[in-house]
Amino acid sequence: MHYSNPVTMLTLTAHLLGEERTIHPVLLQDGESAVLVDAGYPGQLPLLEQAIREAGSSLEQLTAVIVTHQDLDHIGGLPGLLQAAPNQLEILAHPFEQPFIEGRQTLLKLSGDALKGIDSWPEEMSAPFKRLIANPPRADVTGLLLGGETLPYGGGVTVIPTPGHTPGHLSLYHPASRTLIAADALLIEDGELQISSPALTWDMQAALQSVRELCRYEIETIICYHGGSYAGNAAARLKELAQLTVR
Repeated sequence: MHYSNPVTMLTLTAHLLGEERTIHPVLLQDGESAVLVDAGYPGQLPLLEQAIREAGSSLEQLTAVIVTHQDLDHIGGLPGLLQAAPNQLEILAHPFEQPFIEGRQTLLKLSGDALKGIDSWPEEMSAPFKRLIANPPRADVTGLLLGGETLPYGGGVTVIPTPGHTPGHLSLYHPASRTLIAADALLIEDGELQISSPALTWDMQAALQSVRELCRYEIETIICYHGGSYAGNAAARLKELAQLTVR
């Protein structure tokens, strides 16, 4: 099968924790194989499988998952995916994120003061979330990505270290289509490209420096995990964001 677009943005929408949430994993297709970038929330396997089919692929063709970072909405689907896929999947991530993805350390966003207000949530929201915290999704990382690697998937993607949102956050660049898979280094809010929200970011200074690094690439399209595909002048907007300072 010939893939006219080896980089396909997927769209998963579900009602979670009292509100409708939409996320955008990415499928990299090459020949008869496919690689997924991020795995969605826990319990989204049927949605994910359907989106992969609509992109012209299947779980049978899946060979690997690139995990951009440790957050629940990126690793939540890993256990179900590993169980459902007929092939043994490679799980690739940054070394810093590895112990969190593998469940050997508590996820950064689920530790310390991060969940201080959970008891004030409505019971129908707090109870399932507490169960999730007690038994978070986990998967063994089988390959490490430091950044700078060129992976063969989708005709070739470059791994870019973009720390900030988390310490080991990764983005991917597909030079053939000049597409940046930004994960959570960037987001789209009210139609405009923005840096990851300070409330959800480990180090805003590092996040800003990562955006400056991204300006070195020839980027025409940016796919954000939250917000989808950016339709504006991506290069110009990145340069605008790179001028920001952290207060």
